Amino acid sequence: MQPQHPSSLLIVLIAAVAVSGCVKNVATGERQLSFISQAQEVQIGQDAARDVRQSIGLVDDPELQAYVGRIGQELAKRSERPDLPWSFQVVDDPSPNAFALPGGPIFITRGMLGLMTSEAELASVLGHEIGHVTARHAVSQISQQQLAQIGLGLGAVFSPTVQQLSGAIGSGLGLLFLKYSRDDERQADELGFAYASRGGYDTSEFADVFVALGRVSGAQGSALPGWLSSHPTSQERVDTARARASANPAAQNARSGRDDFLRRIDGMVYGTNPRNGFFRDDVFFHPELQFQMRFPSGWQHQNMTQAVVGASPDGAAAIELTLADARDPEDGLKRFAGQSGVQVGPASRRTVSGLPAIGAEFSADTQQGPLRGLAVFVAHRERVYRLIGYAAASRAGTHAPAISAAIDSFGPVRDRAVLSVMPDRIAIARLDRAQTLAEFAKRFPSAVDVEHLAAINHVATASTRLEAGTTVKRVVAQGG
Repeated sequence: MQPQHPSSLLIVLIAAVAVSGCVKNVATGERQLSFISQAQEVQIGQDAARDVRQSIGLVDDPELQAYVGRIGQELAKRSERPDLPWSFQVVDDPSPNAFALPGGPIFITRGMLGLMTSEAELASVLGHEIGHVTARHAVSQISQQQLAQIGLGLGAVFSPTVQQLSGAIGSGLGLLFLKYSRDDERQADELGFAYASRGGYDTSEFADVFVALGRVSGAQGSALPGWLSSHPTSQERVDTARARASANPAAQNARSGRDDFLRRIDGMVYGTNPRNGFFRDDVFFHPELQFQMRFPSGWQHQNMTQAVVGASPDGAAAIELTLADARDPEDGLKRFAGQSGVQVGPASRRTVSGLPAIGAEFSADTQQGPLRGLAVFVAHRERVYRLIGYAAASRAGTHAPAISAAIDSFGPVRDRAVLSVMPDRIAIARLDRAQTLAEFAKRFPSAVDVEHLAAINHVATASTRLEAGTTVKRVVAQGG
């Protein structure tokens, strides 16, 4: 959760009008039936990209964003659809992932950048995602599934009832959970190879990304699946990537861009950034905003850019903590009560952990049925927080005690260890002499074990010998 993005309660599903048309398969030249026009495709992608930026957030590094954007744009200009409104951005998520949205928006996580070792690898992954767009893979799935029926965001966590009301989850995030077929992946691999090759990159390095992904598990605290989850891979794809590169004469003198790439990610946050908030068991702590809150035991929970959300095991209830766009708690409740379709009961002034607050019970009618809940607005350190808990009306009585206890647990955090926690960061070192990775790790300790260090440096084992002058990644704690 970051302090600059308040959210609203009610959201509107992205909908698409089914317009029949044909699209050319860029790899085979065959004409395929499509139900979404290019204009609709672009609009869908732009709406979904807005949800990604708001719900997940971007890495606050203009130079890194510009670098990734420049490489992506150069590749997109060499694709079959150069005139799309392409965009390339780095999202602030620790999982290794990259994903394409219809019509041109492409995102790569800082977790994926932290796993890479060269610009050629970056170009290969971006090229692969460009391939999904040029071949309209997502559009094909959307037309088959009916876009309005795509689940809102974390569909595995939240029931449709909870999804309908949760302002924390943008509808565009449902597009990130579409599964590509093996043929889609093969085609995107082939297209991405072509784009990277045309850009003058060493295409043999794409296979290295597959291998590294297989060695590093997805980061905890992520709003996204790992890349291997959304882009299932196999040894066949690794072997095909290597064979394709070996058969490409242009790859012999192609560029890698290792040193430039590593220089760009030097100092980048690695893993979960605790300054944006973190869970310790069921308790959420936010060092920057200096608050904490305990979620009910057994509930699933997620920290996102706009909000911290939790859902009951039965999927019938949820709790959402956000910043309110309000002058004070009274103003927050007034704005909440003014929303269409929400009926708010009598207001009650109260304190929450000694903080001034005001709350009221509310009800709302949704497409899935009526909801009942509790909304409380709390003032803390010159900000107003909105804490709402709600459940399907038939289950409201069952979940009300847990919701009330969670809301009442909100309060200041005073633990100095929590307030001072800092993220791990990537640090780039150049070897002054030949040595094994294990020797390097002993001389310059990292916050990750040597096996993990080997994976993110694409080194076979800890005993692998590295030549003098080699640039190596390490992961250090603040001041490490």
